Amino acid sequence: MASKATATTKQGPDLSLLQTALGLKFKNPSLLQQALVHRSYLNEANLPALESNERLEFLGDAALGLIVSQKLCSDFPHLSEGELTQLRSSLIRWETLAQIAERLSLGDYLLLGRGERLTGGQQRPSNLASTFEAVVGAALMDSGLAKTRAFVLRCLKPELARLTAGKIALDSKSRLQQLVQTRWQTTPSYRTVAAEGPDHAKVFTVEAMVGDRALGLGQGRSKKEAETKAAQEALKTIESGEPTPCC
Repeated sequence: MASKATATTKQGPDLSLLQTALGLKFKNPSLLQQALVHRSYLNEANLPALESNERLEFLGDAALGLIVSQKLCSDFPHLSEGELTQLRSSLIRWETLAQIAERLSLGDYLLLGRGERLTGGQQRPSNLASTFEAVVGAALMDSGLAKTRAFVLRCLKPELARLTAGKIALDSKSRLQQLVQTRWQTTPSYRTVAAEGPDHAKVFTVEAMVGDRALGLGQGRSKKEAETKAAQEALKTIESGEPTPCC
């Protein structure tokens, strides 16, 4: 989104609009400010490494896992641990978090180095997802778990509604394995073809293979997430009727 609604001050973006969008009022606005500082900005601003958003991202990632796990256990008491894990992965994968960040216009407030900014860093899904995690971490530090839980669940409301309606698959890898075993009496495999980016924001690219043919390609912030995406794409390929090799 364009930054037309984002005011700035000499210290950086004016965070009052962002706090309104988040539905949060920070007692310590510097925590929110830090959540918006990408590592690439540090050298240009002559800031120490610990002032990037990475520590808050680390905390926010853990908080998201806890909040979403608790919500799923409460709402879906009939599901197994494996099924709950799949649903949690669908809710906190980086694509979902990036979409939430876009809805909140977080990219408009993100402080980036010049090179990162010129190459589209404000719209890059991995940056947006990481920034949302950092904002969650900042909210937890500032306001505690109860208010952070309310904020996260409010942000996830559209995704939770789709989940309740049964529109998010439980286990794409299991479905793919069952389908491939039935049709070709073999099992799919997964091949990692790329692992790009710094350790704190690495993006994996994985192919779902049947025999020697790649039927789906997926990306994610973990190999497991990338494999799930690849399995989803492979299912689409098979279900579309595209010819596949007999294994």
